[in-house]
Amino acid sequence: MVAEVVELLGRGGRILDLTLGAGGHAEALLDAGADTVIGIDRDPEAIGIAVERLSRYGVRFRAHAGRFSQIEDDVVVGPVGGVLYDLGVSSMQLDRAERGFSFRHDAPLDMRMGDEGPTAADLVNALPERELADLIFRFGEERRSRRIAAAIVRRRPVHTTDELAGIVVGAVGKRPGGPHPARRTFQALRIAVNRELEELAASLPRAVGLLEPGGRVVVISYHSLEDGLVKRCFRDDERLRVLTRKPTRPSPEELARNPRARSARLRAAERIGEAA
Repeated sequence: MVAEVVELLGRGGRILDLTLGAGGHAEALLDAGADTVIGIDRDPEAIGIAVERLSRYGVRFRAHAGRFSQIEDDVVVGPVGGVLYDLGVSSMQLDRAERGFSFRHDAPLDMRMGDEGPTAADLVNALPERELADLIFRFGEERRSRRIAAAIVRRRPVHTTDELAGIVVGAVGKRPGGPHPARRTFQALRIAVNRELEELAASLPRAVGLLEPGGRVVVISYHSLEDGLVKRCFRDDERLRVLTRKPTRPSPEELARNPRARSARLRAAERIGEAA
């Protein structure tokens, strides 16, 4: 949703891109006239790609490695005119089989966006059955979580994405033409491994505190748990004026170009009052 992001944030000034990825949004914002874009990402590989891609902008672009919940600790940026979050897993991560994010590629069951902390295999093989079922139900919104968890525990140890996907298919079946039955289980594990909801809940109030009056925060989320958290934060934060009563969805043209955007929801809000 690059066009929507540029429309909301491309007004010049300093922009904080908290999910830098390969630098696509940062590039578009710099081209639209942003004075500076400061990008943060926990993925060292993404940082390297973005730095190379955006080197032609010189001092107008800076990149920092870190989690976006640590923005006040890792980067002192002063008031900013805009903050961007493009949540979820990137196409780059999905397409690199060795990262272990996708059920479509056989790889070690990793799913870490960075290089620290437990992997998905660690969770799958160590959690008690009930905790594993609760995790899959909560973060994957998977109603068949108990059946899936029981099947995983029977087959442990599980080391690869293919093994896990096969266990889920064996537990719940596969409908021809439907979404892959392991999709929600993989989502749940990825969210848990990377503590995505905790990171977002900790980061959003800090990001709002960095905005100058009139500055905007834009969040693109990809599932209802993220979107609900963002909606509540925007609604309850007295420093903000909500700009999107309902989330903006991708246009038919964008979906034709990028089918992975089908679940994207964009919300935006504007800072009122004085910056902290």
